[in-house]
Amino acid sequence: MRADRLVSLVLLLRRHGRLSATSLARELEVSTRTVLRDIEALSAAGVPVYAERGRHGGFALLPGFQTELTGLNHDEALALLVAGSRRGAQVFGLGSALASAMLKVVDALPESYRQTAAGAAERLLIDPETDLLARRAVEEELPDAVVAEVRRAVFAGHRLRIHYEAPGSAAEWRTVEPIGLVTVREQGYLLAQRSGEDRTYRLSRILAAEELDEPARRPDRVDLGRAWQERGTRFRAGGDQVSVRLRVRPARREELVRTALAVLTEETEDGWLLMEVAFQDARHAEWALWQLSTSAEALEPQWLRVALRDRAVAVTTLYGEGEK
Repeated sequence: MRADRLVSLVLLLRRHGRLSATSLARELEVSTRTVLRDIEALSAAGVPVYAERGRHGGFALLPGFQTELTGLNHDEALALLVAGSRRGAQVFGLGSALASAMLKVVDALPESYRQTAAGAAERLLIDPETDLLARRAVEEELPDAVVAEVRRAVFAGHRLRIHYEAPGSAAEWRTVEPIGLVTVREQGYLLAQRSGEDRTYRLSRILAAEELDEPARRPDRVDLGRAWQERGTRFRAGGDQVSVRLRVRPARREELVRTALAVLTEETEDGWLLMEVAFQDARHAEWALWQLSTSAEALEPQWLRVALRDRAVAVTTLYGEGEK
């Protein structure tokens, strides 16, 4: 980890010319004290880095310094393959690898191309945090250690133990045969098989993961696009799953999305979000809408409106009995 950070530090100085300790700490996501220690380590290793004092000072490399630092490691190469969506890299736990890889790519460019690329990059904005209606993208909590363990099992073709918390249920351990990883609307999913049946697990609901030494019982090759489409078709058509049309205040959208199985449609009307959302079953749908109180209204199906009304009446009756 430190070796990669030292490489990134040198590449940042090569790209920007001079940076303060604070700026380097922000780019590398470490403390300024760590940056100062890394600068000392680079100097001791013979890298000609020096400090410029004053208001606009910072650290810089001696002019003309060159070194072979651009070899990509496995995770960096993988990050570039998913760089078409920077959020995709974040979902799969490759955000830091992507940043490091891009520094190496820029450093490998001829000087004239480097200037052109930097200017062009300023004209592009990919996947901003909010859309034109100021709705923030849903950001899931994905511990790097958990995602890395899942990713390793997928690539190595090993079985995987996951501590999974399904909606409305207590977390439990289960052993699965990992097939692949999918990201949709900034949400990550693990496609797997369990006891011979296809299963799909939301990455944010995996609380812990352990790659096993046993080989996974899975096909040698897989068409993830087709597999995802087939699972989507079965998901919309089968079981006790419930589809609900509702309206929700934008401020509570993320809370709703975190508990729902899937968001099927979404549009805006009169300051509300009109959504069609899938829940695990009728009980799950009623529970989720009740949590949102008056910030959401179920529009269809009618039985859900009646269930929520009856629950509200029961609560009103209970708390109204003691009034005089």
